[in-house]
Amino acid sequence: MPRVGRVTETGIQHSFASRVRRWLRVLRDDLWTLRTDPLPPSAWARRLPHGVLSLVAFGVTFGAVAQLQGNGGAGAQVAFLIGLAQGGAVVLALWRPVPGWWLSTAAMVAGAVEVRRHLLAGGAHDFVWPWTAAGIIGQMAVMLLLALRVRARVSLETLALTALVTYVIEGLWGARDYQPTGVLAIILFAVVVVLGMALRGRREARAELGRQATITAEERARRTLLEERTNIARELHDVVAHHMSVISIQAQVAPHLVENPSEELKENLAGIRQNALDALTELRHVLGVLRSENREDPYGLGQPGTGAAPDAPQPMLDRLDALIENTRAAGLDVVTDIRGEATPYPTGVELSAYRIIQEALSNALRHAPGSAVRVEIAHDFHGLHLGVVNSRPQQPSPKPGPPPPSPGAGHGLLGMRERAAMLGGHLTAAPTQHGGFAVSAFLPRGDTPPTAHP
Repeated sequence: MPRVGRVTETGIQHSFASRVRRWLRVLRDDLWTLRTDPLPPSAWARRLPHGVLSLVAFGVTFGAVAQLQGNGGAGAQVAFLIGLAQGGAVVLALWRPVPGWWLSTAAMVAGAVEVRRHLLAGGAHDFVWPWTAAGIIGQMAVMLLLALRVRARVSLETLALTALVTYVIEGLWGARDYQPTGVLAIILFAVVVVLGMALRGRREARAELGRQATITAEERARRTLLEERTNIARELHDVVAHHMSVISIQAQVAPHLVENPSEELKENLAGIRQNALDALTELRHVLGVLRSENREDPYGLGQPGTGAAPDAPQPMLDRLDALIENTRAAGLDVVTDIRGEATPYPTGVELSAYRIIQEALSNALRHAPGSAVRVEIAHDFHGLHLGVVNSRPQQPSPKPGPPPPSPGAGHGLLGMRERAAMLGGHLTAAPTQHGGFAVSAFLPRGDTPPTAHP
C-alpha cells in the first residue's frame, strides 16, 4: 500500500508539473512577442486617436517626472528615464501593445524600487506607492489599447500579471510611510480591460455582421440569377419544342404532298423527322424539370395574381399594347415611340423583348410611382432596340425624403441583362440626370430571320 500511495502521489505531481509547463508555454506565446498590431483606423477621424494618445503620453511623462523628483525623492536623471519609459509605453502601445505593456510595467517596478529606497531612508514621506498617479494613467491607456487589439485571454493574462506584480511589491515587499495605491490601480485596470474587451467584441461583431450581409447579398443575387436562367430556359424550351414539333410533322406530311416521291427523298425526310423527334425527346428530358408556375406579378403587368400554366402561350411583342394599358391603369403615364418597320423576329427575341419591357415598367411602378414613362422600340436590319425611361416620382410622400424602397429583392436588372446576353445582345441601366431611370437594350435579330407565317 505505501508503494501504491507513492506512485499515485508521483503521478499527481507529474500531472501538475505538466499543466504548469503548458500554462507557462501559453504565457510565453501570448506575451513574449514583438508582433505589430496597429490601432484600428477610426472612420470619422483617422489620426485623431493617435494625436490624443500622444498628448496623453506627454502628460504622463511630465507628471511622472514631477512626482518622482518632487515628492518621491528620486534624482532628476532617474525620474526622467522612468517618466520617459511610462510615456513612451503609451506611444509604443499604439503599434505594439504587448511590448508597450511590458515597458509600462517595468517602468512602474523601477519607479517603485527607487521610491521605496527613499521611503525607507526617510527622504520621502506619505508618497503614493507603488503606483504613482501618472503611472496609473499611463498603464490604463496601455491596457485599454492592448484590450482593443488582442484576444480576451491575453488581456486577462496581462491584468493578472499586473495584479501579481502589484501584490508582490506592495503586499510582500512593502515600504514605510506611504499611501497605498495597489487596490485602486488594479480596480481601474480591470475596468479599462473590460471596456476594451467589450469594444473589441462589438467591433468584431459589426465586422462579422457586415461579412454576413455581403454573403447574403451575393447569395441572393446568385439565387435570383439562377431563377431567372431557369425561367429563360423554360420559356426557350417551350419555343424550341414547338418548332421541333412542327418540323417533325412537316417532315412526316411532306412525302404525301409529292407525287411518286423517290426512296432517297423518303429516307431523307424520315431522317429529318427522326432527328427532330430525338432532339425533342432530349430537350424535354433535360429541361422538362425546369417547368414551374410563373412568379406572381403584383402590379398586373402579366397575369395578375395568378400563376400561369406551363403550357400557356408565351407573350410576344403583339401583346405590348395590353401590357402598356395595364401599366397606365396602375398609375403611370406611359407613351410609346415605335420607329421602323416591325418585321418578324425569332420567337426568343420577341419573348425577351417583352420580358425586358415588362420588368422595366414594373421597376418604374415600384420606385417611381406617378412618373412619366417613355417606351421606345426601334426596328432595323440588325435587330431590335429597346428603351424605357421614367421620370422622377411625382406622387407626394407623407414624409420628406426619398421614396420608400422597393419591396422586391432588387435584382430584376440581373434577369434583364441575362436575357440580353443569352441572345448575344446587351443591356444598360442607369439613373438619369433629372432623377429618373433609363433602361436601354439591343437584341440582335440573328443570322437567319424567320419567315412570316401566313
